[in-house]
Amino acid sequence: MSAHCQLTGATPGFGKKISHSHRRTSRRFDPNIQRRRYWLPSEGRHVRLTLSTKGIKTVDVIGIEAAVARIRARGGKV
Repeated sequence: MSAHCQLTGATPGFGKKISHSHRRTSRRFDPNIQRRRYWLPSEGRHVRLTLSTKGIKTVDVIGIEAAVARIRARGGKV
């Protein structure tokens, strides 16, 4: 599964691990990505979205119709 949120656009961040001896090695900070299924009443079907936990909370606040409109406005496929 791609570490990318369809709604917020969250992608992995990159940085360094720093050991006790202060050696630096590369690491990746992945967003908390979940696959959620929502009922889309306007189209009479379910849609499956790949969302970060922040994106899930955003859908809870603005509603699924507005969230799908935002995703489509960003050029995403639903």
